[in-house]
Formats: sequence, structure tokens, C-alpha cells
Amino acid sequence: MSDLTATADSPVLAAARRAREAAAALAPVPRSVKDAALLAIADALVERSAEITAANAEDVERARAAGTAESVIDRLTLTAERIAAIAADVRSVVGLPDPVGEVVRGYTLPNGLDVRQVRVPLGVVGIIYEARPNVTVDAAALCLKSGNAVLLRGSGSAYRSNTALVEVLRAAVAGAGLPADAIQLVPGESRESVQELMRARGLVDVLIPRGGASLIRTVVEGSTVPVIETGTGNCHVYVDAQADLAMAVGVLLNSKAQRVSVCNSAETLLVHQDVADAFLPLALAALAEAGVTVHGDDAVLKAAEGTGVTAVPATEEDWETEYLSLDLAAAVVPSLEAAVEHIRRYSSGHTEAIVTGSQPAARRFTQLVDSTTVAVNASTRFTDGGEFGFGAEIGISTQKLHARGPMGLPELTSTKYIVTGDGHVRGEARQTVGG
Repeated sequence: MSDLTATADSPVLAAARRAREAAAALAPVPRSVKDAALLAIADALVERSAEITAANAEDVERARAAGTAESVIDRLTLTAERIAAIAADVRSVVGLPDPVGEVVRGYTLPNGLDVRQVRVPLGVVGIIYEARPNVTVDAAALCLKSGNAVLLRGSGSAYRSNTALVEVLRAAVAGAGLPADAIQLVPGESRESVQELMRARGLVDVLIPRGGASLIRTVVEGSTVPVIETGTGNCHVYVDAQADLAMAVGVLLNSKAQRVSVCNSAETLLVHQDVADAFLPLALAALAEAGVTVHGDDAVLKAAEGTGVTAVPATEEDWETEYLSLDLAAAVVPSLEAAVEHIRRYSSGHTEAIVTGSQPAARRFTQLVDSTTVAVNASTRFTDGGEFGFGAEIGISTQKLHARGPMGLPELTSTKYIVTGDGHVRGEARQTVGG
């Protein structure tokens, strides 16, 4: 007996069936109608911000009573100003091109058949995410614009906030003439509801987990629904032998300390031995001023003496760690190739940066490093859909199939082929694989 048959009457699968019907209705909707619904969502968020913040206050109170870290509470908290900013982000999605119907490639065969590959919605998209209620609106807006129905499964810590937000979103969408079930909150706060969503193959077309390594691993390893894996960010900054040292300090500080709790912040510094004596005192003093603790190898620890930075010996675990805090692993390497080898061993495949004045070195680094984004003389913090000009993102994929890197509207589509003829029929089959 299949999972779908075994739990056919569950609220989660019932929601998925409604989403599938809504997705079929939404797929052919023109951009003008979808944009009108998005504008209605933005207006409704502002108009009903008082009830949203009231629900959010209950979540925040519960989180504080549970001893939740203030950094997590900050991500959980919604204010009228933050809701206005979220509404502005929704309006920005209105200005983005609609990917649905875009011709990826088109040509006419010698026999006169017209072949076009066009973008189409994925269908039903499930989003599993942690205590960031802004993701509820971002994901709904991007899925709506790309013609997808969305099933939202946030964490229990934001359940009241997400419930209030989804009520606002559904009312706005319905008022614009689109099916309210295009946006649904997955019923329930238990782990069982997540497990059911992960097993809803045939009803849910794709799952996208957003959160920490444990959440992502659970979804990737336990789901029978196809998963687009968003990744953790063990990101590296490599300072090459021919780097501008002042530039390198600036790139390092921005990569590490501009915002530490995000996946595109740097977690490891690698310095070429030829510039280590000159660069490390500058970098370590700057890191000390920013409050960063350095987990260094022997060369880094020796250079840290007298700089004021807090320095501790690096362990094997440090090279593998996504700190998401004011901590940084650091090592001196003998060559660019050694830096690349370190990155290959420990990187999560998110973002790596090189600071160098050498074009051959930059070219070599970008050729050898296999991550979603490789930055040359720029901060790792630029790996972001908004910064890339996408307007918004659904997440940053570290896998290699379908989508890689920041995921915007096109990554929320698949494609289909439209073949147009004039009574064409195929002749005798050729003996070819798949023919």
C-alpha cells in the first residue's frame, strides 16, 4: 500500500490535493492577473499589519519563555516597519518578468516541424522552513508569480504568525479572482505533518527546505518527493600572493562580519604564505576590532600575538563548521592549488572568494573551484538573489540538477516542448536509441 493510499484522509494530503487543483487553474493565468493579486497581497499586508503583529507577539512571547536565543527571536519578530518592507518586496516581484511561457529555445526541423521549449510552472511546491515568517510571504509571492501553488510548512515557533499571514494572503488572492488554495499553510505543528508532506509524491511536485543543516539533511534523506537542496554556507576567502592587501582586508571584513547569521558569510580565511607576514597583522587587527574570534593554525596563532584578536587553535572540526557567529577559521597555505584543495575538502559548495591582482590566478581559481558562486575581488555576501538582480529568491541551491545558486522565478519553472506540424506523420523508425 502506498503512503498516499495509507493516509488518504489526512489533512495534509487533503491540502495537497486542493493545491494540485489550484495549480492547474493557476498555470494558464496571464501575468496581469497574477500581478494584480500580488499588489492586493502587498496592500493587505499593510492594512492588516496590526493583527499580524498581534499574532507574532504571541510567538515571540513563547520563544522567550522557552529560552530561545535573541538572534533567533530577532528573525522571528515582525513589526509594522518590517511588514511594510515585506510588502515592498512583494511589489518588487510585480516588476519582474513572468517566466511562464518564455521560449527557452525554438527551431524548425528540416521536415517543417516547429519545435519550441517553453517554461511552465513546476506545479505544487512545498516549502519547509524555520522561524522566519518573512519567508512565508516571499515564497508565496514567488510561487504565485511563477504560476505555482505553494504548501508552506514553517516551524512551530512561528505558527501563529504564519497562520495570520496566510489568512491575509489567501483573502487577497481570492479577492483578485484566483484560487485561495494556491497558498496554503500545511495543517498541524507536529513532525508527522512534515513527514506526510515529504511522502506526498504524486501530489507535491518538489520540496524546497530552507534552514539549518539538520533540517535540510532530514528533508533530503527522508523525502520521496523530489527535493531542491538549499545548502549551508561554509564559505571561504582566499588571499592570493598578488592581492591588494587593503582590498583583501575590506573583502574579508565584509564577508565575515557584515552579517554573521546568514549562509553567505565567510567562515574560513586562507592566506598565501608569500603575503602572510604582511597581511595577517592587518587582518587580525581588523578582525579584533570587529569582535571576531579566530580559530587558527600555527602560523596564524603566531601572527595573532599582539594584534588584540582572540585566537584559539583550530581543530579539524573548525574547518568543517558553518559558525553563523563572530568566529572564523584561518590558515596559511603554500599555494593557490593548496587553497583549492582545502576548499574542495571542506567547502559546502556555496560561495568562495579570491582576492588577487593576477588575472591568471583569478582564472585558475574560478576554473578549479566547484561551488555555486566564485567571487573575484568581491565579498561572499553578494551571493543573494536580490544582489544578483533577481528581485528576490526562494533560496540558494547547492545541488547541480535543475537549479544552482540563488533561485529566482525561472528556477521555479520546468519546461515542456510544443511541437507544431501540418499533418506530419513519422516515417519508418530509425534504429536509434530512444527512437
